[in-house]
Amino acid sequence: MPNSPSDRSAAPRRLTVQRKGPLLVEGPVEVELEDGSVVTSDRFRVALCTCRRSRRYPWCDTSHRDRA
Repeated sequence: MPNSPSDRSAAPRRLTVQRKGPLLVEGPVEVELEDGSVVTSDRFRVALCTCRRSRRYPWCDTSHRDRA
């Protein structure tokens, strides 16, 4: 199984936590949602929504930003 904990040759994924923003993940990524469905992205970095305001959830669309 690729990228399993027992596969020592696989590079770890980097996650960047931002206080008032999305969780940035070096891609490609596969995200399993609460309902069991899986969404994927082959981008080199993705922003995962942590506030659940995004219309594109689980991907961040910057809805968390304060609007003037």
